[in-house]
Amino acid sequence: MDIERLDLEEWDSALPASGTAVEAFHDPDALAVLDAHTDAEMRLYGAFKGQQAVGLLPVFVEVKAVGRTVFSPPVSMGVPRLGPVIDPNSPKRRKWERINAELAAGVLADLEVDRRSTLFRMTCPVGYDDPRPYGWNDLSVEPEFTYVVDLEGCADVEDAMAGFSKSLRNEMRRYDELDLRIETEGIDAALRIYDDVVDQYAEYDDEAPMTKPFLRDLLATLDDDRWRAYVARTPDGDYESGILTLFSNDLAYYWQGGVASSYEGVSVNNLLHHQILDDIVTDSELESITGYDLVGANTERLCEYKGKFNGKLRPYYVVESSGLEMQMAKMAYQRVSGSLK
Repeated sequence: MDIERLDLEEWDSALPASGTAVEAFHDPDALAVLDAHTDAEMRLYGAFKGQQAVGLLPVFVEVKAVGRTVFSPPVSMGVPRLGPVIDPNSPKRRKWERINAELAAGVLADLEVDRRSTLFRMTCPVGYDDPRPYGWNDLSVEPEFTYVVDLEGCADVEDAMAGFSKSLRNEMRRYDELDLRIETEGIDAALRIYDDVVDQYAEYDDEAPMTKPFLRDLLATLDDDRWRAYVARTPDGDYESGILTLFSNDLAYYWQGGVASSYEGVSVNNLLHHQILDDIVTDSELESITGYDLVGANTERLCEYKGKFNGKLRPYYVVESSGLEMQMAKMAYQRVSGSLK
């Protein structure tokens, strides 16, 4: 098996057209925007068996005074997960594991991750279930979690809500009683949602996970079928709230927005989710989507609400450099470039 570096055109050709372990930001257009908005060098690795790509891994390499950093995804860009994609031409598990192990070993060797001055951190896709080769290469592997609402086989939004808490279902069903209008809008509306996100993070003395120019460029570059901005407005056209969704091959992502707002005693956030779910299960343009990823189940104060959706708790893995020296390197990196998220 050969491990090669790819350009974006080659990456596009090699990326699987389906598969739950392909995240929204594996899209070549998304990677191009990430590359343009970070000082790091983007490296796109492909594992090939003959002419067929059977494994992919994008990383971002940055050299600083304190050493080299290797991230997948890059930090402070609002990207939930990136990491490896394994796409064997055989259903046999042993072949999947061999590709996974050889891709990991080849990429880590090329990046010289074993050097004491290199800091490595990777957040793997949901559905990528075997990070062991990274542990075998002396990296730390820890699980994190997200909720994914299973929408496969749902005929309508009532099917989608069947397992939700009673209070959540009752609020969502009030949408038809209200004169609130929820529609998808364009980039200007998405940037208005971003302003909500900035304010929300500020309440917790934190910074938004991305910049407005990055978001603008991302949405302008992605195909229209990769994102939607859902906006709730009053009959007079006044903005109430919004949610920005992303779409991979199989998942819709509750990515940004959904800041608390109430209209006639009903949570606007719940109504927005109702419309998103309705679209996923009825819109033919979204027929490949089988799950709604609530993007995180790791913050206790948010899990009480997200748990009302009765989503499946799905693990994903964070792989990073280990040991006391690496902890000190992280602290030095945080001082130089801000937070490590």
